Amino acid sequence: MEGGSVESSGAALAPAAEAAVAAAVAASHYSLPPSRFQSEDILFCVDVDAESRREMKLSGPKGRPITRLDAVKQALLLFVHSKVAINSDHRFALSALSQSVSWVRKEFTNDINLVTEAVRSLTTVESPSGLADITQLFRIAAHEAKKSRAQGRIFRVILIYCRSSVRPHHQWPVSQKLFTMDVIYLHDKPGPENCPQKVYDALVDALEHVSENEGYIFESGQGLARVLFRQICTLLAHPVQRCVQDDLDIPKSLTRKVPTDVTAGEESVPVSTV
Repeated sequence: MEGGSVESSGAALAPAAEAAVAAAVAASHYSLPPSRFQSEDILFCVDVDAESRREMKLSGPKGRPITRLDAVKQALLLFVHSKVAINSDHRFALSALSQSVSWVRKEFTNDINLVTEAVRSLTTVESPSGLADITQLFRIAAHEAKKSRAQGRIFRVILIYCRSSVRPHHQWPVSQKLFTMDVIYLHDKPGPENCPQKVYDALVDALEHVSENEGYIFESGQGLARVLFRQICTLLAHPVQRCVQDDLDIPKSLTRKVPTDVTAGEESVPVSTV
């Protein structure tokens, strides 16, 4: 009798329960409207001021020293190879920043050999440039972005800046946001002749001034090439598929904590989980 009552009650409630579940699912359902994947046209702009000759270490304080520019070249080639592996339709061009911006390779291409040739041709200027006017960079990017849009593509600028005391400046209307901008800032440690924080703030202002989608900015004063490589890999993220930078939680740490029962006399050494 009791079992029959439960079965009868369950049968009566089933339609109502199903309706409630369906309503809850419909209310919380998320759908992403279908859209065509947009390949990127990416313009690299590399600071070739005399400060790009400062030394970096490849793998730590005792690593082989290389110049910032050499590390940047390796990072760009790592980025291009990875980006083309993801989608071979992405294209790249290259410019250099001294006092102003000039083309190194104007034609956008997905040919890795051509991009490699252009990247390897980068050289530093002999003396400090003094000024860093990026107005021309924005002018070039806006012009090229219109051509990219006409082809159903999106346009991105990746600026790699290397000066510790010279703030970049520009004259660009705030109403024009036609492209996405990312920045990597390599600098010396703060000192009497350096003001990297003020330079960084100016770079943030420039990025927010022009970037159409979420632009990322990373900095490093450690002088370690591996930090640069990690940052450039984070920029592989497609601009229209990004979270805001404050919510970014990659790359994940590859180390795990040492057990708490390690004795005081033992040295605590992080152990790789890979």
